[in-house]
Amino acid sequence: MSAHLVLIDALNLIRRIYAVQERPFVQNKMQLNDELAIKTQKQVLFNTQNACTNALEKILNHQQASHALAVFDSQQPCWRYKLYADYKKGRKKMSSHLADELPTIQDAFLQLGVDSLVSEEDEADDLIATLATKMALHGQHVTIVSTDKGFLPLLSPTIHIYDYFNRRYLDEQHVKDKFDIKPTQLIDLWTLTGDNTNKIPGVAGIGQITAASLLNQYGSLSAILNSTEIKPAIKEKLNNSSQQIALSRQLLTLKQNIPLGFNLKDIRLDTSTDKSDNNKSPYNQAL
Repeated sequence: MSAHLVLIDALNLIRRIYAVQERPFVQNKMQLNDELAIKTQKQVLFNTQNACTNALEKILNHQQASHALAVFDSQQPCWRYKLYADYKKGRKKMSSHLADELPTIQDAFLQLGVDSLVSEEDEADDLIATLATKMALHGQHVTIVSTDKGFLPLLSPTIHIYDYFNRRYLDEQHVKDKFDIKPTQLIDLWTLTGDNTNKIPGVAGIGQITAASLLNQYGSLSAILNSTEIKPAIKEKLNNSSQQIALSRQLLTLKQNIPLGFNLKDIRLDTSTDKSDNNKSPYNQAL
């Protein structure tokens, strides 16, 4: 029996919902003093929790999943900051009152049968990538619910990415339309161009059009670097950025081998259909 695991990029979902709930209060300038600001804050958090719960219900109903897990980032800086201090520099931090509300939202998710996994030193993206690839290796289906483009390199016949807010799947055609390459070439593309969203630099003077053209011609970054036919100007740019290329690629690549320490059956949504302890069951699969 095939399993279908839905992985929720939890903070991607929650922070976007929070922004929607907060926006009308900010636009209407209701926060006129500290007392009203606190009341407004509580109202926004209450609305956010309800909206997150409703969103999760809709996701589970739409996906018809056998298993689900909400994956959260740690509140502590991940390993990427140790490699590169400017990682995600300038990105707006999550408000402290929303961070304090996360356990309540996690409890609400659990009421729907969806447990939460919180990263310790890796990012949620790394945990999701590890879970997705482990499932794919066993021929099971995975849907990642997120708008984060960083998951696009994972696309495969058994790994799908769903944008809940726009109600669409981000598939190979989406990658082709947006980047003009294949999903498997995305890490190479972003290594060349940089990733402004996460403040990861690329090779100076190489933009997306040039990078995509090179990848379509040579197939991979490795082949580009080893080519003797590259234009001298581009070759010089690449040679001058060899250390940056290595660092950027490491920052961009999601881990896929994190020890998880639990079984697929531990995150199963419906236990009524298969209660066998048969080790061959996909529901007893170690992750």
